[in-house]
Amino acid sequence: MTSQVLVIGSANADLVVPVDRRPGGGETVLGGDTILSPGGKGANTAVAAARLGADVALLGAVGDDPYGELLKRSLAESGVDTGSLRTSERPTGIAYITVTPDGENSILVSPGANSALRPEDVDLDGAEVVVLSLEIPLETVEHAVAKAVESGVKTLLNLSPAAELSAETLRGLDVLLVNEHEAAFLLGGEADFPKLLDLGPKAAVVTLGAKGAAVVTSDGVTEVPSPKVEAVDTTGAGDAFAGALATSLAKGEKLADAARRAVKVAAITVTRQGAQPSYPTASELE
Repeated sequence: MTSQVLVIGSANADLVVPVDRRPGGGETVLGGDTILSPGGKGANTAVAAARLGADVALLGAVGDDPYGELLKRSLAESGVDTGSLRTSERPTGIAYITVTPDGENSILVSPGANSALRPEDVDLDGAEVVVLSLEIPLETVEHAVAKAVESGVKTLLNLSPAAELSAETLRGLDVLLVNEHEAAFLLGGEADFPKLLDLGPKAAVVTLGAKGAAVVTSDGVTEVPSPKVEAVDTTGAGDAFAGALATSLAKGEKLADAARRAVKVAAITVTRQGAQPSYPTASELE
């Protein structure tokens, strides 16, 4: 397997239910019809990159079940190399997602097979950029970063869902990608983005929702505004951003330019329903 962009991460079946409001503790709320679609941070990122023309592979794990077949098929149809997708004895991961009328979502993830992706599964052969997120075991993520540093492969880590990583892993990152909540988690509640670099990464990108993103380098902070759009569903927008960022970095673009393109991709994504079905192609961006 040789790909410019290697995504190491999760593949989930998304079960999405539209609701007027989320239930409180002990409460039952009726929702709309369930929509089944392919998802998972890793698979989403890989599909977003492939749609934008990247040569991309996904290293992940699915179960030997109908959800796993759905994911393999959707990845292949999107142009993602699935040669490194492992089949586990555990069931395919599932994300249970509620979406309210303002487009905001709440997500409960049952990782299943994603938890079976081990450090020894990591193979970076031919990758120029490796993209990681945290719905897989942290030891696998940390091993992959160490291996990438050894091999001279560029590393982009999407710290989602937020988790504690070793100082050594943070130092091994070329780009740390976080949203405002994840940045606050790392900075003990602060919003002083330049301090992210004190944790070790060479650069950081903070996504700011409808406001766009902030690119943090040793030269300072560059604000990247987002086009104004009417959001209908924010599911998977952060993953689309990660895939777009990785695609541009693999092409050798500067980080601020890569972030500008990624902001455009995410803005288009939130105007459509679902995660992977909402991702734009390169021609749609022009």
